[in-house]
Amino acid sequence: MTSKPLILLLSGSLRRGSTNEAVLRTAQVVAPSVGVDTVMYEDLARLPHFNPDDDTDPLPAPVAALRTVLDRADAILVCTPEYAGTLPGAFKNLLDWTVGGTEICDKPTAWINAAAPGRGQGAEATLRTVLGYTGAAIVEPACARIPVGRDLLGEDGLIADPEARRELGGALGLLTRTAV
Repeated sequence: MTSKPLILLLSGSLRRGSTNEAVLRTAQVVAPSVGVDTVMYEDLARLPHFNPDDDTDPLPAPVAALRTVLDRADAILVCTPEYAGTLPGAFKNLLDWTVGGTEICDKPTAWINAAAPGRGQGAEATLRTVLGYTGAAIVEPACARIPVGRDLLGEDGLIADPEARRELGGALGLLTRTAV
């Protein structure tokens, strides 16, 4: 019996119930239909500020835990907001902690841009640049723009729109085929 690929879901938002989190929580619901397991990284706020002096063994416990979950994942799916034309500081901090490790190197990685049309390109461009430094294998066909306004969310906080769910499933499927 072979295990299903594991996709790590990384939200760039610290806001509880953000649309970025809703995208990834919906991806968790859709994942079984494309034969994927997912795990949501929940400790973004617990990471210490990146300091190269601390990027040595033993790593700070939250950083060691992050690198462990990254290492165990077969692929990564990111959904992050854009703040002031770039990545939110807390999420950039997470990525900074990955540059010194090898856990993301060659790992299939994609993102979902949930911003309204015409927005979010700064975050995408920065994400692409930083992921390049980590050595991530960006899966271009799995990177998608799925604008998610609050009106698309059901009472459960998940995306109710069937087309958006289909697109999420497609992105997960592309990552799955790359990760296997």
